[in-house]
This record gives sequence, structure tokens and C-alpha cells, in this order.
Amino acid sequence: MKKSYDESYTSSFIKGITQLTGIAESKLKKYAAENNIFNVLEHPNTIDPNKTQLEKINVLNEFISTYRLLKLQENESKLTLNSSKLAGEYFVSILGGIKDKEKFMAAFLDNGNNIIETRTFSEGSIGEAVVYPRTILKTALDCDCKAVILAHNHPGGSLNPSIQDRDVTQKLVSIFSPLEISVIDHIIVANIQYQSMAEQGIMPQPSNHVSYDAVKLSDSNALKETDYSKDLYEHGETDLPDLDFFEQDVEDEEEWEL
Repeated sequence: MKKSYDESYTSSFIKGITQLTGIAESKLKKYAAENNIFNVLEHPNTIDPNKTQLEKINVLNEFISTYRLLKLQENESKLTLNSSKLAGEYFVSILGGIKDKEKFMAAFLDNGNNIIETRTFSEGSIGEAVVYPRTILKTALDCDCKAVILAHNHPGGSLNPSIQDRDVTQKLVSIFSPLEISVIDHIIVANIQYQSMAEQGIMPQPSNHVSYDAVKLSDSNALKETDYSKDLYEHGETDLPDLDFFEQDVEDEEEWEL
């Protein structure tokens, strides 16, 4: 007995097969009226295709099979950034070895905090890099993301956010807020250590004043109120969360929920 399918889906499926294989739409519709339409792909000889059409069906079947396998592998290997610790370790692995330039990046996440795409938006000199908020906005919309994590390195070794670091974070938080896209952290990397603005509680709130002006980042103007020296980190003389890149204890880390 022939199984009944939604007519709109069946019609769309038939049109797609016609476009991809060259088999006449009328022929496919007539076949589907009396038989299982999936036979066209699973048992292609039942539709009596010519040689060229059969080759295209085989290529299409191979594509579908490969796509399914790749999706299964993707689900098993998705990289999830659901805490500042994981985000810090991720960006340290990318930016930690860069000493000759300041590099600004962003990771775009889906609603499960899985990385959709990570992209570099600026590569400057040792002391500065210019960030263009419009470019980051366009990429976020292209990704259809739900959250963004910002990151950049300080080749000079300071982990403290500069005035400009806070400025670009404020701009991007304000730009994305009306779109219901969360900027959940800004990671600053120096060597194999990182500083999380979210962990520090200094991620800004959205502002009604939205600006798309470019921002020139610099690691030489860190604010005094966040001026914790590298020695304090190394000797544990601070209330900041542990910044050890190889730390495995995550019991106290705060996870992000979108």
C-alpha cells in the first residue's frame, strides 16, 4: 500500500529531483501517484532513467549519504563554550602564542552554546588593532547566532582590559541587544593566561546609545580599578578566579545559559 505524504512536501521534493537529475516533473508526479516516491532515489531503475539521469541520481545519493555521516560526526565533535573557563582555554589555544601582533576574534554560538564559526576581525601591530563593529554584526547575522564571545590578545603581557577594550565591548553589547543576541564574554589573552570580563563582573549593560564607529584597541591603557599584576596571579594573591590554563577542576565555574 502506497504511503501518503504531505502534498506540499511531495511537490517540493519532485521539483528538486527534476532540477537535479533532469527527469521530467510530469513523469515523477505520475510515478508518485501510484508508488513510493523514495523509490526514485532508493531504487532508481524503477523510474527507467536514461544513463545521464541515473549518474546524477547516484551522485545525489552519495551526497545525501556523505552529508548524513558528516552531520553525525559533527554532533559527536561539537565544540561547546558554556563557561568562561572553557572560553578562556579555547582562545588561549588560538591566541596564546601570538607575540608580534594584536589580534581580535569572535566566536559565534548557537542556542546550545556550540560554536558555529570563529573568525578573526582584526590583526594589528604589537600595540593595537582596529575593530569594526559593523563587520562583526554582519557575520553574526550571517551565522544566525544566539550569542557571541569576543576575544583578543595583549602581546605586551597585560591581562587587564584597556579603556578601548571596554569601549568596543560596550558598543557590541548595545548593538546586539535589540537583536536578542547576547555578548556573553570578552576574553583577553596574554601568553598562556586569560582574563574573562564576565568572571570579573565587568561586562557592560546595553546602552541606548548605539555606535558603529571603529575602535582602536590598545593594551597600554588598562584601567586602574582592574590593575591586577601578573605577580598576583602567579602567587595566588588575588580574589580573581584561577587562570591556570591546565586547571581541570570546574566545580565552581559558572555556566552560561541562553
